[in-house]
Order: sequence, then structure tokens, then C-alpha cells
Amino acid sequence: MEPRDLSDHTEYVAGQGIEEVARELGRDPSELVKLASNENPFGPSPKAVDAIRESAPGVHHYPKSAHTDLTEAIAAKWAVDSSQIWLSPGGDGALDYLARAMLEPGDTVLVPDPGFAYYEMSSRFHHGTVSRYSIGEATEFALTPETVLDSYQGERIVYLTSPHNPLGGQFTIEAVREIAAATDDETLVIVDEAYGEFAEGESARTLLDQRTDIAVLRTFSKAYGLAGLRLGYTIVPSPWADAYARVNTPFGVSSIACMAGQAALEDDEHVERTVETVKWAREYMRSEIEAPVHESHGNFVMVEVGDGTAVADAMRDRGVIIRDLSSFGLPAHVRITAGTNSETKQAVRELNEVLES
Repeated sequence: MEPRDLSDHTEYVAGQGIEEVARELGRDPSELVKLASNENPFGPSPKAVDAIRESAPGVHHYPKSAHTDLTEAIAAKWAVDSSQIWLSPGGDGALDYLARAMLEPGDTVLVPDPGFAYYEMSSRFHHGTVSRYSIGEATEFALTPETVLDSYQGERIVYLTSPHNPLGGQFTIEAVREIAAATDDETLVIVDEAYGEFAEGESARTLLDQRTDIAVLRTFSKAYGLAGLRLGYTIVPSPWADAYARVNTPFGVSSIACMAGQAALEDDEHVERTVETVKWAREYMRSEIEAPVHESHGNFVMVEVGDGTAVADAMRDRGVIIRDLSSFGLPAHVRITAGTNSETKQAVRELNEVLES
């Protein structure tokens, strides 16, 4: 007995957890600062924590009503019909639902390189093939229509990450509109706005009123601090929104996640505090790190350090966990998540000392 041929599948390489690193170093987790996974520096909303506690005794029930209530709350936030909100277990679940809805065996998708590995993984899981457009150093990390369209050959799905992880840049609304207009009628442009709360400007959701070939992905993992609950959603055009019932996993989003998501949506203060801290941390790192720091619209910055693996290892030994970007094809770079004021200052201080040594 063997699984099907998976030789052309990529592996998602996650950043190390703080407990894992603590065990390897023989240190207490409280001594370490983790700025490697783009998590919320303040954790979840206190209102979400309360909702988790209150909903826990009811987990023996399937989450149908909780699912409906959260869907309606998100729809109201974005001024769309509730049918246009596809709840999912994380942003990766949203990608799976869209792949199920759109891909026939052998269809090709166009993904950014470097980019989120799960775009490619999900497509291959659903028997699609993969093409890439380069947004690396050769193109000066440009997120423009030309960058995408120069590689476009009629793919069924085109993935745009805005803001982009790990580069930090973003596509303008005009760029998204131009890409959608230039691609075939049967090409879906997926705009992944997982870091959208940290960016200036409009969401691509505004384009759904005029187009049926754009879908917008959002998540509760970043600004809302619910990464461990795996909660995301897609905003899709109304003409094909009813496909959700035929592609989603039955009760794919837990009742606890739904209740926490509703509470988090109501806690504007927590999100505003997070966003303001991220903006401060990005600017502080750009001004204080003694190495090139790329402009970022996410909750992280990408830093050119020469040898990303060596620098990340040295930082880990100093108690600060950052992300080596070798797995993204950027071996000269590291990514540092925006932390609290004290965490960010500690990371900058330690990094500058590592770079000087």
C-alpha cells in the first residue's frame, strides 16, 4: 500500500514554536521572544477569550447557528450578502474551498515566487498544475501588473498576496483591477489579504461590485490574534456564491472559533491597538536596524542580512526567534514580526549586535 505520487508536492515549512526552541536551547520559554510567525503581539482579544470560555460547555453541539451568526456579522462588516462569505478553517481552508470550486484535473494556477507555499500545495492536492511569476530580487520585488501578466498563460487561478509575505509590498487596487481585466473571463484572481488590516488603502472587496472574477481572502489569525483557532473566510462575487454549499467541509469551522470570531469583530479597541503598535514597530525597525529593511505593509519587515540562516541562528541563541527566509528562496534575508515595544527594541538591539560581530 502506497499513497499516490507526491514527488512534485512541496512542503510547508512553518517557523519554530517558542516551546520547541526552548527545549532545544535548554531554556525556559519565558526567556525567549518569538518574532518569527507574524502572530499578534498582544494575543487574542479579551472579549474573544471570554467567548471561548463561555462557549466551551456547548461543544457537543454542531456549530450551525454559530456559523450562521458569524457569517452574518462578517457580511455586515463588508456590506455584502451573507451568501458571499465563505467561512473556512483558516486562510488555507479558504484556498482549498476555492480550488475545489474552480479546478478541474490538469488545470494550471499561477502563484508568486517567493510566496505562500500553500497556494501550490492546495492546487496540487486538487490535481492542478502550477506555474510561477517571479517577484524576487531580479524584478526588484515589484508587485505590478506587468510582473504577473508577463508570466500569465491563461491559468485558471492567479494568486495575488497583498500585502505580500515575506516581501511586505502590496498590489494597488488599480493593479488588481488591471490584472483581472487582462486575464481570461474564466480566470479567477484570488487576492489574499491576510495582512490587510495593517495596510493603507482600499480592500479588493470594492472590486466585487463590478466583477465576478475576483475573490478576496481574509483571516482572523493576524490582527485578531486567533491563529490557534484556525478561522478565515473568503468574500466571493454573488453570481457563484452558492457553490460554497457544494465544496465546504461539513461544520469545518468549530463553534468555539465562530464564537471567538464574533467577539473579536466587536473589539475594535484591540484591533486598533494592534495595528498602531505594528505601524510603530515597522517604522522603528526601518530606522534603527543597521541593514537594509524593506518597506512593509504587513505586521513584519524583511531585512537583508547577507546570510539569513547564520543570523537567525545567532539571534535564536540570544533568545530572539526570527524567520530565516531560505525556504522562500531568499537566503540573504530574514523576516522579523512586529512585537510589543519592548520586544521590538530587544530584537533590533540583538540584531545590530549580531550584524556587527
